[in-house]
Amino acid sequence: MEKTLFTPKDYGHIEINIKKYMDKKQITRNALARAINTRFEVIDKWYQGHVEKIDADVLARICFVLDCTPGDIIRLVE
Repeated sequence: MEKTLFTPKDYGHIEINIKKYMDKKQITRNALARAINTRFEVIDKWYQGHVEKIDADVLARICFVLDCTPGDIIRLVE
């Protein structure tokens, strides 16, 4: 296998958008953090789309509270 350096231009990036589902449920970042038993800072990163590593458990809890699927809030942008 060749050693190749890939850039985001080559493979795209992950986009996270929970705002639409939070607005639909009329839930704030504070309320969502309390509902899934995590810190505000964690939800704020999801809200801002600045998640560096996706915690599957946090994602599952967010989806449960917001009544959506991971595919609804996470997408690959090429």
